[in-house]
Amino acid sequence: MALRILVLCTAYNGLSQLAACRLQELGHDVVVQATGDPDVMQQAAQRERPDLIVAPMLKSAIPEAVWNRTTCLIVHPGIVGDRGPSSLDWAILDGEREWGVTVLQAAAEMDAGDIWATSTFAMRGVGKSELYRHEVSQAALRALLQAVERYESGLHTPRALDYAEAEVRGRLRPPMRASDRQLDWELPTATLLRRVRSGDSAPGARATVAGLACHAYDAWPEDALRGHPAQLLAQREGAICIGTGDGALWLTHLRAREGIKLPAAQVLGAQRLSGVSERPLAPDAEHQGQTWRDIRYVERGPVGYLHFDFYNGAMSSEQCERLRLAFVQARQRPTRCIVLMGGQDVWSNGIHLNRIDAAPDPALESWRNILAMNALVREIVLTDSHRVVSAMQGNAGAGGVILALAADQVWARGGLVFNPHYKGMGGLYGSEYWTYLLPRRVGAARAQELTESLRPLSSEHAQRMGLIDACFGEDGAGFRAQVAERALALCAAEDVRKAVAAKRRRRAADERRKPLESYGAEELTHMYRNFFGPDPSYHEARRRFVRKGAPAPASTPRDAREALA
Repeated sequence: MALRILVLCTAYNGLSQLAACRLQELGHDVVVQATGDPDVMQQAAQRERPDLIVAPMLKSAIPEAVWNRTTCLIVHPGIVGDRGPSSLDWAILDGEREWGVTVLQAAAEMDAGDIWATSTFAMRGVGKSELYRHEVSQAALRALLQAVERYESGLHTPRALDYAEAEVRGRLRPPMRASDRQLDWELPTATLLRRVRSGDSAPGARATVAGLACHAYDAWPEDALRGHPAQLLAQREGAICIGTGDGALWLTHLRAREGIKLPAAQVLGAQRLSGVSERPLAPDAEHQGQTWRDIRYVERGPVGYLHFDFYNGAMSSEQCERLRLAFVQARQRPTRCIVLMGGQDVWSNGIHLNRIDAAPDPALESWRNILAMNALVREIVLTDSHRVVSAMQGNAGAGGVILALAADQVWARGGLVFNPHYKGMGGLYGSEYWTYLLPRRVGAARAQELTESLRPLSSEHAQRMGLIDACFGEDGAGFRAQVAERALALCAAEDVRKAVAAKRRRRAADERRKPLESYGAEELTHMYRNFFGPDPSYHEARRRFVRKGAPAPASTPRDAREALA
């Protein structure tokens, strides 16, 4: 039986999008209302008359008038009995080895309603946002779908929360304060890592770095460099290495008071970094022990793997150019297949809006950034010496989706969310040769629909429509293992010869039909107007996104089922 389901969420984030997509794919009639306003929640419930309300990510309470009338299922990122708004923060800070997600019914007490489903997962040593986008989202989806199925059956009775039960080990905990994750550089590296990770990507960990009061993000352990606590030891591609009580760690991003999140070296400035040496590390350089680098290349027999782990998937002009050069270098190797791995957290979200917003001339930097993205995509499209695979381990948006399509094969982990559109950023037209790459996979009509509708896609749906070639693996480790097997299977010498020859013929035919650079030139004509024209919509949307957070849409279209056809 199909249900009419209202999805309430504070922001239409990755988990909310994934939940809505999967519920739609199961045949339910889904409407999304993004809001934190109780009155708007009540109006939505009255207007939509849902059979069930689900809240994958909601920071404010659902009004009693709503949950008294309609069953409301709340997704809480904590084990059974855990209560409070900082569940995942505390789990990371306390070094929990296993955590979970609980789906409970809305009630008068926050997080204390009857339990419909729960799912656990092993904790990884990563930041809160990465854990949320992967382990938490997968566990939440498992538990939510189970809860919806139980509700749909009409046979399940949810159990009340009872702290007397031995298996209930959660508890009510207060909101985490800034002082709980304050960085004292005399502390051990492991403790500092947990503090940074518990606040990543928001609100960050409060710190003083080189005399600057700031918030720190994206910390990585360092095994080789050593110095005094709080001493700046090195810098690398915008990140800084700082001494701790028993070692050192890298910080890739900082945010000064009243500022925005930017690469650490950019926030500190040349004066504070005077005398701090650059410690470059080439993508293919061998390195023993733990350290940080954002581009890494390794070979396994006939396969070259190019990893690019850019924070939150944002790619600046400089990062695009370094990645392009790394790809060109990989292409010179006597391998048969190059696999573009992206990062374990996010594949790519396209141009770097924070770097653009902080530039002296944001319009000019926007232009530089899109040209650098286009140069990278063009290099991949024109590769006729190797088979090229995009292996998407994490979510992708805007130009990041198109970047993946430049490869010959596109593989993605199950349970990801793609947003292959640009227009939500103030009507941005987009480039990266999308007018060539997108229609050749899904056709002109579907390409227009994807770019105009602003709707998310699950990786499973993306495979069904032909946007990507394969979707497999429930977790990162399983996905990477299968990528290695599949990539190796592509490398038989005769198969590679035939595939490369076919690619050359197709590219030549496409070029005769319409030169690749004509697509790029047409796209850039639109982008030039977005960046330098009289309409400020892109610049205003970018500022809102960077400085105040992305504004949530009032609602999504009432019926999104046609997008899943």
